[in-house]
Amino acid sequence: MHAVVIAAQGGPEVLEYAERPDPVAGPGEVVVDVAASGVNFIDIYHRSGAYPVDVPASIGSEGAGVVSALGPGVSGVAVGDKVGWVNVLGSYAEKAVVPADRLVPVPAEVPADVAAAALLQGMTAHFLTRSTHEVKPGDQVLVHAAAGGMGQLLTQLAKLYGATVHATVSTDAKAKLALAAGADEIHTYDGFADALRGRMDVVYDGVGATTFDGSLAALRARGLMVLYGGASGQVPPMDPQLLNRSGSLFLTRPSLVHYVAARDELLWRAEELFGWIARGELRIEVSHRYPLAEARQAHEDLAARRTTGKLLLIP
Repeated sequence: MHAVVIAAQGGPEVLEYAERPDPVAGPGEVVVDVAASGVNFIDIYHRSGAYPVDVPASIGSEGAGVVSALGPGVSGVAVGDKVGWVNVLGSYAEKAVVPADRLVPVPAEVPADVAAAALLQGMTAHFLTRSTHEVKPGDQVLVHAAAGGMGQLLTQLAKLYGATVHATVSTDAKAKLALAAGADEIHTYDGFADALRGRMDVVYDGVGATTFDGSLAALRARGLMVLYGGASGQVPPMDPQLLNRSGSLFLTRPSLVHYVAARDELLWRAEELFGWIARGELRIEVSHRYPLAEARQAHEDLAARRTTGKLLLIP
């Protein structure tokens, strides 16, 4: 089989499309024939060294496909089942080995490529709007990078829960995408802090370094800053007294892994996510599909913010 591997962490040039032996499922594992793999910023963090991984490694942490083999002791899943997964390295491949207890069933009405596009960002949007902060009718919500795959999902879910959504974008074309996702107001990155100062109940910030200070300024007293990514770079160390001086603000830096650690929680989030998709309440925007061999180009496009919706690698 073919897989995308790294021998060392670094820039996009370390991504190698290589031939590897077909994987074998160990105890409690399954082999999945991969239909599609999602491309996410966490993959860039794994590749670059922002997040440590043991090398050599096959990267990619999200995918969907059909089970082709079972390891010893596996129950509750069968060969031929359509499944998806997140937070399991090795998804940039034609075949992936996945722990059976990390799989989620994909319903018949949701295509495998849509599941691969939806799972990581969709369940992240789920926990951010259902658990980190439970969005309620009337909430004032700021979503940064609202035209991106993650931003569009957050916007749609916040609107589904009855919030007013303020969105930041960098171009007129991206403004149209954010409005199509349901955003109520569009703001520029250099103007949002002044326009929204002291008004937001919650800010969802996946941009990081360049928006962090403005995000805090936009919050009302006792508002919540949800820093869930760092597309522009990681936020440097800060004085916690800034939160006090800004109105007793709350700051959290959550990760999906801690919100799906228990299997019942993983299944709950996936079931609700796929239900919204099947009923047409949540639209998954796949903007680019790349052959698996073009993973480097996908990483370059994502890092340069040349794309809008979700990126997929197709084996």
